[in-house]
Amino acid sequence: MPATAKWYDRRDSVFIEFFVGDTKDLKVRFEQSSINFSCLGGPEKAKHRNVLDLYGDIDHKESKHRRTDRSVLCCLKKAVAGKSWPRLSKDKGKVTWLSVDFNNWKDWDEDSDEDLSSFDKFSEMMNTMGGDGLPDLEGGDEEHGVADSGDGKMPDLE
Repeated sequence: MPATAKWYDRRDSVFIEFFVGDTKDLKVRFEQSSINFSCLGGPEKAKHRNVLDLYGDIDHKESKHRRTDRSVLCCLKKAVAGKSWPRLSKDKGKVTWLSVDFNNWKDWDEDSDEDLSSFDKFSEMMNTMGGDGLPDLEGGDEEHGVADSGDGKMPDLE
């Protein structure tokens, strides 16, 4: 049975998150134009397998994945940075287990270059992360009007 997943596009990378908790026997294989994901997971320890031919080519040696308690996030490094992917799948048909992650979707064609590429943020996160959750890759609270005063106190949300 395929795992449920969401994806979003960035200038230099494509992200796909497989929503399977407590994974065992995790295998993620990146090919030039495909991804192969398999694991045992969830409360029933069900076997999950997702195979997808990708819309574009990726640098399979530079692509990475990170497992958490609730999901597996994959960062697929685009072979050609700066080219938008209108969909994740090579085929135009609907992939039943896959949807767009609108919370992380960004029309980056209209933006100026990001100060740190999404791929670099993901690599940095993988090197420094040690908790349960993934940090917000897009700057976090500034987006929601909450600024960090730097004094360690929680801001007033009146």
